[in-house]
Amino acid sequence: MARARLGLSTMLVYLAVAALFVPFAAAQSSLSIDAVTDFRTDNATDTDTNAAVTAALPAVESVHGADKPRPNIVFILADDLGFTDIAPYGSEVNTPSLSALAASGVRFTNYHTAANCAPARAMLLTGVNNHLAGVPNIPEMLPPEQRLQANYQGVLGDDVVTVATLLEDAGYHTYMAGKWHLGMEPDKRPSRRGFGRTVAMMDSGADNWEQRPYLPLYEQANWFADGERMTLPEDFYSSQFLIDKTIEFVGENHGDGQPFFAYVPFMAVHMPVQAPQEYTDRYAGVYDAGWHALREQRLQRAVALGIVPPATAMTEMATTRDWDALDAQRQRYEAKRMAVYAGMIEAMDFHIGRLVDYLKLTGQYENTIFIFTSDNGSEASGPDNPQAWPTRLAPALLGYHLDYERLGLEGSYNTISPSFASASASPLSFFKFYAGEGGMRVPLIIAGDRLPRRNALDTAFTWATDITPTILSLAGVTQPGSRYAGRPVQPITGYDLVPLLAGDVERVRSDDDAVGYELTGHAVLFQGDYKLVVNQPPLGDGEWKLFNIVTDPGETVDLAAAQPERFQRMLLRYELFQQENSVLPMPQGYTQMRQLLLNTLHTRYRNDLLVLLLSLLVLSPFYVAYRMRRKVAA
Repeated sequence: MARARLGLSTMLVYLAVAALFVPFAAAQSSLSIDAVTDFRTDNATDTDTNAAVTAALPAVESVHGADKPRPNIVFILADDLGFTDIAPYGSEVNTPSLSALAASGVRFTNYHTAANCAPARAMLLTGVNNHLAGVPNIPEMLPPEQRLQANYQGVLGDDVVTVATLLEDAGYHTYMAGKWHLGMEPDKRPSRRGFGRTVAMMDSGADNWEQRPYLPLYEQANWFADGERMTLPEDFYSSQFLIDKTIEFVGENHGDGQPFFAYVPFMAVHMPVQAPQEYTDRYAGVYDAGWHALREQRLQRAVALGIVPPATAMTEMATTRDWDALDAQRQRYEAKRMAVYAGMIEAMDFHIGRLVDYLKLTGQYENTIFIFTSDNGSEASGPDNPQAWPTRLAPALLGYHLDYERLGLEGSYNTISPSFASASASPLSFFKFYAGEGGMRVPLIIAGDRLPRRNALDTAFTWATDITPTILSLAGVTQPGSRYAGRPVQPITGYDLVPLLAGDVERVRSDDDAVGYELTGHAVLFQGDYKLVVNQPPLGDGEWKLFNIVTDPGETVDLAAAQPERFQRMLLRYELFQQENSVLPMPQGYTQMRQLLLNTLHTRYRNDLLVLLLSLLVLSPFYVAYRMRRKVAA
């Protein structure tokens, strides 16, 4: 198929597609792009940092050893991967590479991240809460009122330092291959944020088979190599290509005596969900029993593995349909959608294995530490029935097909529905875009031959901002304070997890430490074993609730009435979090779908009134459908 390119003649069709997929996201998940923030009552100071480093020294020495060279570090980030989507966490999906890493390290069962990609990536790469790092939301959905504030631009701020910059300055080679989505202006590109070699997809997503955008937000799929625009190869498949480039980068400097840091943010399993046929075929028939059965099966396996407690209960999401009410043809199609999803996960795992094999072949594996996680939980924005009109029409006009036989291959537009997304997050509630555990609790594996604990489970609460200080600790690099390279910077507020990796402590946070989160009214405060949370409509009810997420990860028993003092105390701490992290209120009447469409129309069509009017005409029936779905969800 020829490379697809956008022009004005196709933009009406693209807007129709945006209105097609975005309303489902809005109706099912309110399109709330979660901005998650790390919070302490006191901001970290140089004294705090030095004390923390001193306390962690025994653990660091147990990992490093007196005569060991500095380790290579490979940081692998999946996109939209659910809590039980890989075998070490209870999945039926075959992931031998990740299973092997889990067996050689530590699986964290209480790790949390943002419920959307860009805010999570900001925290993962800086150790700074995302509101202060400049990414409280993705830029595509920021209202103009909020953009008046410096920390509400949706791109990585100039007053934060990336882990890549710190490692590069300490003598590491630094590489990145994958999705960036933290700013596309020249000074925001990864090649200017500490990465020596890069190949980066700059947008929120793109096609996995071709250099084409997946939504009308973008005129083209914006791929850059070392800071300059690039053209993808004809034999491109995203997971294979990203590992090819990582191996290429590592090989360029192999043997020069310097360690490397490789950041590999995959596009799997972000929409469009696409996989080579051989991987999809392995899951033929696996999902024929439907999403209810899958959600229960994954719960049972997660319990057997020790990922969740034996008494874990779970609720059924309002967006989960009745599998038995579907006719045989519809069940067959839904099972195929999920088979492609599983195939995409296994394909990612296979290519991770290629990188591991390369490092073993070149003698670098034993000195490499791997970190694997996901940017957020399961994606539930796919339509319930993509073959229904007008769902079927818009992808066809765009050049995509929805054919059963070719689903997941080049030219197809595949997603999973909210029903299977609920199974992907089993046994948790909610999914991406929401503050429920299903949107925020994801796998985290830290592994390597140098680590003292093997095939271990760790139940300590951990957070996205902890990744950067942990990487720095593993590399023996001191955290910066309030200044770096002669300028003021936001101090790192995450915690070093090396003491957990060494088995020296049970927790890195005390019961008084709190971690806050907010985005468009969805909000959280974690403290000890407890979580204060509010999820807004249409799936949430807008009421604050209190859960013990250690004993009740499914968030089934609200403790607000039973523990009123704790409830009120945590509400006050959340208010303090808002103040200290410059959290802004949402404009009256704000919705993610409306803002996304307004931003798109303003950016792309502000100089063409006729096209704007025609676009609104095309979009109006989809907006009506969106309003109807909101009423149903409510």
